[in-house]
Amino acid sequence: MQSRIAEVIESTSTGFTAGAYELLAAPPFGALVRAQARAEGMAIYGLVYDIRTGSKEPGGRALVRGRTYAGRELYDAEIYHEHPDLAEVLQTEFSAITVGFVADGRIYQYLPPQPPPVHYSVYECVPEEVARFSQATDFFRTVLFAYQIPGDEVLAAAIRAAARAHRDDRAFLVRAGREVATLLKDDYDRLTAILRRIRP
Repeated sequence: MQSRIAEVIESTSTGFTAGAYELLAAPPFGALVRAQARAEGMAIYGLVYDIRTGSKEPGGRALVRGRTYAGRELYDAEIYHEHPDLAEVLQTEFSAITVGFVADGRIYQYLPPQPPPVHYSVYECVPEEVARFSQATDFFRTVLFAYQIPGDEVLAAAIRAAARAHRDDRAFLVRAGREVATLLKDDYDRLTAILRRIRP
């Protein structure tokens, strides 16, 4: 059984934020994730667009740990090794834009009737699930025209990840490129920038 990686800590109709169970272990930018829904047999799909690590305390900030009082300097991963308590005071979170849902085994690429409940489980989708979800490309529009997220970068990352999940990655990239070209036919500069980002 697939293990959960996080739980929902904030939820809206168009997206959700999850707290990762392991510090610094968020799914990658553009990854497809699945949040459990309240209704049985339903789950919500999202694409990761923001990853952040900081203090668990509201309004708190992480403290500098790279130099000890004795003058000893620590670098990068050494800091986490020297201070195992950081896992108790820091938290890694990620936000995802909702791009569809699955109900009774069927995938829909539009907003679900309800967002995932807070404290429900979040999973990173395995390649087979990514390939199945990306058979259709209706979610491209949702990502490209979303507000307050880096939509072009998210879509390019999602297309690259989906291509790796498909048996014929080249055919998928061609199909995805054509869909992006249709959606952005009146914005040549934006289109070419995205196509450059998905080129193998």
